[in-house]
Amino acid sequence: MNEIIFFSIFILIVFTMILIDLGLFSREYHAVTLKESATWSLIWIGLAGVFFFFILYFGHLIHGLDTAAEVAKKAAENGHPIDITEFATDRQAVAAYDRSMALQYLAGYLIEYSLSLDNVFVILLIFLSFKVPEEYYKRVLFWGILGAVVMRFIFIFALSALIHRFEWIFIPFAILLIFTAAKMTLEFMRKKKKTIDVENHPVVRWARKIFPVHPGFSEHRFMVKQKGKWYITPLFIVLLVIEFSDVIFAVDSVPAIFAVTRDPYIVFFSNIFAIIGLRSMFFMISHIFGMFRFLKPGLAALLFYIGVKMILPFIPHLNIELSISTSLFIIFGILSASILLSLIFPKEDENRP
Repeated sequence: MNEIIFFSIFILIVFTMILIDLGLFSREYHAVTLKESATWSLIWIGLAGVFFFFILYFGHLIHGLDTAAEVAKKAAENGHPIDITEFATDRQAVAAYDRSMALQYLAGYLIEYSLSLDNVFVILLIFLSFKVPEEYYKRVLFWGILGAVVMRFIFIFALSALIHRFEWIFIPFAILLIFTAAKMTLEFMRKKKKTIDVENHPVVRWARKIFPVHPGFSEHRFMVKQKGKWYITPLFIVLLVIEFSDVIFAVDSVPAIFAVTRDPYIVFFSNIFAIIGLRSMFFMISHIFGMFRFLKPGLAALLFYIGVKMILPFIPHLNIELSISTSLFIIFGILSASILLSLIFPKEDENRP
């Protein structure tokens, strides 16, 4: 019951903030400035930090834990490295569980937020390929993020159920992450630029088979009615392509967070805080994308590390256990190195993803 109540309150607060951030109550469509996007990026990062401290001191309230016995059961279920015998009182056991949850949340948030950077470049490429006017970016991202929240909820809790039932499912996901890391590394070494074939994209072909499509944009509308017949606009097709890309992206990012925590609520919270900051991050990065030259190899290294971490427990006679603190240090180190190298060795000519 505690989980349902807390989850409901969390969703209500998040959707309220999304409505405020994305301006549902405002009918003004405009190109978002660097200052506006940077301000909202700081707000979302700050809220994610506030939530970290909430979990650090009150995380046990999510699951309604009060005793050491309850902590031991939940810790075993969600993979928290806590030895209850080390604590003399229930309060100490609960505090240790809160600390473990907070660190796992922080690691999950850093993973999702950093991987979201690559998704930002993909979304920007989609907008550019479909020649979407900048003043309509905000509307498309609003509905895209709402759709992503719903899909992540379904995917995270479905995957959690599979992981608790079939632990070996980590292996194919780990292999997928390592494969993705290798692919990203090769793309960087070959300086291969992502492209989108607008006419032959599978989502575009599917949409055209199912719906009548209006030949051009009709301001910010997703659908228009002409001569008694409804048509979807190219802006709606762009939304479908973005949702499709997020599903593909989630196949990598969500299992990556399960590598540091098996608590579906922590996975969901870290995912959502990263996703709802994606809109403001998108507009900020669209102004300064040339600064992130070494993002791709950094993300490749991050995915490779997570993939290896997921496989280690399944290797016989290999007793290597990487703590959450170690993972946080490695994740932060990889991201810091990527940013530092990008600033030291910036792109010379290219300024588009």
